[in-house]
Amino acid sequence: MDIIVINLLKVLIVALNFYYYIIIANVVFSWLVAFNVINTSNQFVHMVMDFTYRLTEPLYSRIRNMLPNFGNIDLSPIIVLLGIYFIQGLLRDVLYQM
Repeated sequence: MDIIVINLLKVLIVALNFYYYIIIANVVFSWLVAFNVINTSNQFVHMVMDFTYRLTEPLYSRIRNMLPNFGNIDLSPIIVLLGIYFIQGLLRDVLYQM
């Protein structure tokens, strides 16, 4: 039974790591679009932006509802990244104690 829990914890850590990189890609692409480095009329850019938006926006919107209004500054990606870091630390501690 312990082997199943250990492998499940490892899969959760990898999934959180994957989501971490999705968030980083979303932030970088949004900055590149905002500064007109890349254009969303490009099909590849549009597909990547749509993919990352669909994966991150449900969580971002929940966090934005809890945060006060900071104007044009969106702190939700930072909070999600800190949350991922915290959860991964907890999972690693549980994994190493087993």
